[in-house]
Order: sequence, then structure tokens, then C-alpha cells
Amino acid sequence: MPQNDLTSVSHAQTAAASPRPRKVPRILVLGGGSVGLYVARRLRRKLKKREAAIVVVDPRPYMTYAPFLPEAGAGSIDARDVVAPHRRALKGIDVLQGKVTAIEHGRKHVTITPEEGEAYEVSYDELVVGLGSVSRTLPIPGLAETAIGFKNVEEAIAVRNHVINRLDVASSTWDAELRTRMLTFTFVGGGFAGIEALAEIEDMARYATRQYDTISPEDLRFVMIEGSGRILPEVTEPMSLYALATMKERGIEFHLNTFLSSCEDGHVVTSTGVEFDTDTIVWTAGVKANPVIKDASDLPTDRMGRVTVKPTLQVETEDGEVVEGAWAAGDCAAVPDVLNPGSFCPPNAQHAIREAKRLADNIVAQHKGGTAKDYEHKNVGVVASLGLYKGVAELFGWLKLRGPLAWIAHRGYHVMAMPTGNRKIRIMIGWMGQFLMGRELVSLGSLHDPRNEFRAAAVPGKPTSEKVEQKAESSAARAASGAAAK
Repeated sequence: MPQNDLTSVSHAQTAAASPRPRKVPRILVLGGGSVGLYVARRLRRKLKKREAAIVVVDPRPYMTYAPFLPEAGAGSIDARDVVAPHRRALKGIDVLQGKVTAIEHGRKHVTITPEEGEAYEVSYDELVVGLGSVSRTLPIPGLAETAIGFKNVEEAIAVRNHVINRLDVASSTWDAELRTRMLTFTFVGGGFAGIEALAEIEDMARYATRQYDTISPEDLRFVMIEGSGRILPEVTEPMSLYALATMKERGIEFHLNTFLSSCEDGHVVTSTGVEFDTDTIVWTAGVKANPVIKDASDLPTDRMGRVTVKPTLQVETEDGEVVEGAWAAGDCAAVPDVLNPGSFCPPNAQHAIREAKRLADNIVAQHKGGTAKDYEHKNVGVVASLGLYKGVAELFGWLKLRGPLAWIAHRGYHVMAMPTGNRKIRIMIGWMGQFLMGRELVSLGSLHDPRNEFRAAAVPGKPTSEKVEQKAESSAARAASGAAAK
């Protein structure tokens, strides 16, 4: 495998070089999500280029602001506005687009596999692990073949297109059984991600029925399957019960203390014996740390596969010793909650962004001879959208909001947390456009396979062997004709 250690990381994908001392220490940031993007931006502001070279590695060319995925899926926000392009947001920072496939901190090398081409290694002086999380799935029959996640913007838009497509097709279908299947939408997982996704998509779908003469809001069936006895475990029980009651009033069907047992060919079977057919299964039942940390890394991890860190966000061993030159934060790190001893900070955007700022400040402090400080943040509260003009919020431990006020708090908090002023403005303009002109409801399902129609229309090419035979026959015919003329 080629190895490089170049001063300019932009050459890393085209050349290899033997290791040599660097004039400027390199800080390698794995992951361009909330942690990676905020760490890199803050480091760049506080460390000049001659003090540190900063490199960010991520398989996608943008950071996705996950709390806005439900609104993007419902068409309230343009999909491009919930992402921050790395090339624009990370000025003065080298960006490598590729997947991290191995971490060898003992050698201070990371293996990166680009979308095309051979894998290569990049060395570093300090490492920041912000690889985030992936969907946590279970070996449920039919799940991999029929379900879709709601973890990134591509999935959110695919769900939106699919739901509208099912309405389009069902509006011209007279088979009652098939129509019922098309208009049944199933979500699995009643945490923040699942409830917000379900609420926004349901709100959008019922609004969309205004455009169909043959479909009424009552024809739609939305089902939530949740393994615990309540939804939204992040809020207090009264708020959870309020959210449950209001969503039931909208006709959403809840199956609590219930697990998905099977969903082969769209036939759902639950642990409580409920069975029904559906064309739509959205899986939002939790996340887990990026598996490369546990499977292809020499960094210490806990039983959940998260990097173990001290409150200073420095990686630590099982014995409590600091792993020099290694830092971690976000969903992929077990960050101790110093305000609640014995527990860990929850994997949400609020903590990830603040952890990133503290981590960057600690690296700068060490570079300048200072000491690292503990990450300490009192949760300012939680906000959740339950659809347009609906929501719940608990702020500062005493302020509890419901309905439109909670929805405004949700939007206000997250638009302020969205990186780059460009994206904040675009999102607010989009909201104003929706308020004045309504939702944009159109299915662009062909986006997921844009070459399908062209493939169907294209004339198949002849097999190569047949071409060779035809060419040989043609040459022989010309030779025979020439001989006859002589």
C-alpha cells in the first residue's frame, strides 16, 4: 500500500513519499460532521498556517445538520440548505474525500479509501476522531431488503419522494388491497429522530392529499413501532404523553412495548402479533458508533464501540492514562458528563458542537503551553418538532412550551446552530417562501436512478464475438470480390 507524508496533503492522492520531518505539525480530523467541521474551523481561526496544518477526512463533500433532516424530508427546507459544503465552510483547510478504513495510532497513520482508486495512508502529529455514528440495525428478516434509514440527507429526500410517489400511484389504483398497502407508512423507533421524521412526513402527506381527488387524509395510515413504553425519552414524561396524545389525535397509530419481528416483502409482523402490509418502512431505531473505531483501530474503546475519553476529550486507556496526540468527541466517543457523574453526554447536536469547541480550545492550549480543560455543559433543554406549527420544548429546566411556541423555539435554536451564515439565510428564505406559497409537493423519484429511462430506450449492443465474426465475413467477402475482378 503506498504511504505518503507530504507537506501538501492535496498531493496525497497522486503521489507517495517516504516519511520526513514536517516543518508544520499536522492535525488530522477524521469526520466532517458537526464535530469535525467545528473543530477544524475553530483550530484554523486560532492557529495560523505556520503553526499547524489541518486536514479533514470524510467520504461526503459536505456536513449534514441532522436536526433539520425531518424538515428537509417534508419539503419545508431545500435539501441543499441542510448541508454545509466542506470546500466552502473549511477555508484554509485541506479536505480529503474518502472513507477511513484503518487507524493505527501507534504508527500515527490512517488509511483512507477513496471512492475510486487505491487506498493510501496519511500520517499525522495529532488525531481528532469525530467519525460520528451509523444506523444500528438488527437481524430482522426482510429489514435490509425493504427498509430505509433516516440518517442522512439522501435518505430523507428518498423517503419524501417515495411517499409522494405512493400517493401518485395509489390515486390511480382501483385495487383496494393494493391501495391500502401503498398508503400505509411505517416508522420504527420512537426517539427524537423517529418521532420528528414521522410527524413531519405525516403532516406533509396529509397536506398533499388536497391535490388528489381520489385520496382523503383518512385514507392514509401512519404506524409507529417502539420497543419501550414511551416515546421521546429525552423529554419529561408529561411532555412525552402530550406528544403521544396530540399525534394520536392526528390519526397516527402507536404500538409501544412492541418490536418488529419480520418485514419480508413488506409484510410487517410485530412481537405482539399485529400484522399488516406496507410499501414504506423507515428505520430510526437508534445509532451506534462508526464500526471502524472498534474493528480497524488500535484506539481504546468501551463495550459499545465508542472511543474512551477523559472529560478533557483526550483519549484514555482502560487504566485512565492519556493517549498522547489523540482526541475524540461526538457520537463515536464516550464523553463523561461531569455534571452527572457516572453518565455520559447524550449523542446529540447540542453536545457535539460544544464538545468540538472545547476540544479545539484544548488542542490550542496545549500547542501554546497551556493545559486542557474539562468539557462541562449544562443541557439548555430539548426541542422537538411535531410537524408544521406543532412541537414540544423544555428549556433551562423550567420553561415548558407546547404547540406553535415550541415549534418556533425548535426552528430558532437550530437555525442559529446551523454552520455558515449562507445556510442560515437560505433556510430562513425557504421558510418564508413556504409560508407564502405553501409546500412544494412533487416526486422526483427518477433522481435515484436517472439512467433507468435511457437504459430502457437504448438499443442493446451486439456481443463482441458476433462483431468479430461479422468483420471477418466482410473482409473475406471483399477479398473474394477482388480476386474475381482480377
